[in-house]
Amino acid sequence: MNSAVRRIGVLTSGGDAPGMNAAVRAVVRTAASLGIECIGIRRGYHGLISADMYPMTPRDVNGLTARGGTVLYTARSKEFMTPEGVKRAADNCRFMGIQGLVTIGGDGTFKGALALSKHGISVVGIPATIDNDIACTDYTIGYDTACNTAIESIDKLRDTMRSHERCSVVEVMGHKAGHLALYVGIAAGATAVLVPEKKIDFQRDVVERIRSARLRGRTHFMIIVAEGAGPVTDVVERIQLETGLDVRLTVLGHVQRGGSPLVRDRVIASRMGYTAVQLLAEGKTNRVVCVDGGDYLDRDIDEALAMEKGLDEDVYVILDALMAGA
Repeated sequence: MNSAVRRIGVLTSGGDAPGMNAAVRAVVRTAASLGIECIGIRRGYHGLISADMYPMTPRDVNGLTARGGTVLYTARSKEFMTPEGVKRAADNCRFMGIQGLVTIGGDGTFKGALALSKHGISVVGIPATIDNDIACTDYTIGYDTACNTAIESIDKLRDTMRSHERCSVVEVMGHKAGHLALYVGIAAGATAVLVPEKKIDFQRDVVERIRSARLRGRTHFMIIVAEGAGPVTDVVERIQLETGLDVRLTVLGHVQRGGSPLVRDRVIASRMGYTAVQLLAEGKTNRVVCVDGGDYLDRDIDEALAMEKGLDEDVYVILDALMAGA
């Protein structure tokens, strides 16, 4: 095919997610297959402003599929949040001959891409965040691996918790979204799950569930809390006050972002990277690559940013039923 672009750039921005490297690899190799040069941009939009770039060839991305994190690094850029910073980034794109840009990250990354597009730069976004909170797509790169990383840690916690007959409160990541906590709660067989999207009656939904489980013979309890659900230390204190249990807090933190991506993240990242380059080659811009069921499609960035993603109510109903018998 005759490509609408001869040289493209690729960057990762925002929080890192397992599978970002697989997406970068797919972008570079797909570009090479179409005769398109690819420029790697280090440290996200900060690198675009400072012209921290280098040519990437298929050889440069050998073995990246299995690596966690991002070889292009990621960083916040206050300067890019200003009109002057955006203009400088766009000017650098033109100076380097970059006609199209693949941006890998979350909503903030897409807002940055949209700002660049207003300066004439063709942009395509790839959704990558462990929170899985981007509304335009069913799935974001890194989510499955982060869930599994959390479960591995929780399974180990359960061993010691059971030995000491304790209640464990585990905070998982998620910012303002409870998707990660919800799925981890189901997989871990949690006694209760607290997410920012759902208001709870603490006495009914946490304390009474612990008491009911104790009456059924349980001696250990697992409470999963999304980081956006409020201060997790308050949860610990209230459980101790109401039940007298020995309660221990574990904040999993950034360990959930690390590790080698699982198969699902490797494959989806690869397919999204391929699709992003194809869109630029076709002369399209202001697009976000999305997963809809089993299909890979693209949506307008403005449309994507305007969408809101709530919890899957069916999954929450299932979780609620399973916790009632925990």
